Amino acid sequence: MEPGPESKPKVPWWQMVTVGRRPLRTLVRIVILAVTVFLVLRFVALPCRVDGESMTPTYKTNSIHVVNRLAYLFHGPRRGDVVFIRLSDPSIAFPSYAYMKRIVGLPGETVAFHEGKVIINGQPLDEPYVQFPCDWEKSPITLEADQYFVVGDNRSMPRELHTMGEPHRNHILGKMLL
Repeated sequence: MEPGPESKPKVPWWQMVTVGRRPLRTLVRIVILAVTVFLVLRFVALPCRVDGESMTPTYKTNSIHVVNRLAYLFHGPRRGDVVFIRLSDPSIAFPSYAYMKRIVGLPGETVAFHEGKVIINGQPLDEPYVQFPCDWEKSPITLEADQYFVVGDNRSMPRELHTMGEPHRNHILGKMLL
């Protein structure tokens, strides 16, 4: 004879709300979810806060964004990508301070600024994301095989107050998602 529904032990309402009918299954789901969130935040999506005006108006100061650390798994950074650049040793998993900049020069290219325009291999670069003109001048430099030239979108700042540079590929953490 099969036991009827009246013979099953009744689960208290508070247990149904907190852990359901099967607490072990709920615990396993919680552990899987926690491990997944940890792995995503550790290796895939890195939250970052913008501190400064160098990327205005594309990214506002004090805004929170996400860096995709797997963006360059199958291809290298591309011109126009907004990237997150670590200043510290690449073996450190979570940098305490990093720059958010746009890639304008690729490995092997010659990069210069003339009358506020980026010049790549002698040709002016079309930059529709730059809304504030500038008058920057910078002598041509040739990038190494694993080097990129990065600069912010807010070119109205004096060049001396603007950080730009030539990071090596191992210092680029990933591409901005949001």
